[in-house]
Amino acid sequence: MTRACEREAQLSRMEEARRQIQRQLDMIERQITRRMTALIPQLQPRRRAYRRGKPPDPSAFLERYRSNLAAIRAERQPEIDALSRKLARQDRAIAAFRARHPMPDSQEATS
Repeated sequence: MTRACEREAQLSRMEEARRQIQRQLDMIERQITRRMTALIPQLQPRRRAYRRGKPPDPSAFLERYRSNLAAIRAERQPEIDALSRKLARQDRAIAAFRARHPMPDSQEATS
């Protein structure tokens, strides 16, 4: 029984470590979204052109938005890649652990 408890505790620690990595990735995504939201007013076209009878070009805004998003993502890409690889390794380790040490059905239903 002690071994089963140790295995459950180890699996629990592995799953918690995976959740922390996922939270870090989610936090990076929120930071990118926050930065892009703050940049939107700067990406808006100047109103001078519209007063001269020329309407603003909506595709130009999208182009500026996408290029800024790509630049911000490129800054964080190494960190995102490293965390994604770590997350994939943790997923494989958890799957291997579960394959080596099958838990009773009642325990799997709660996790």
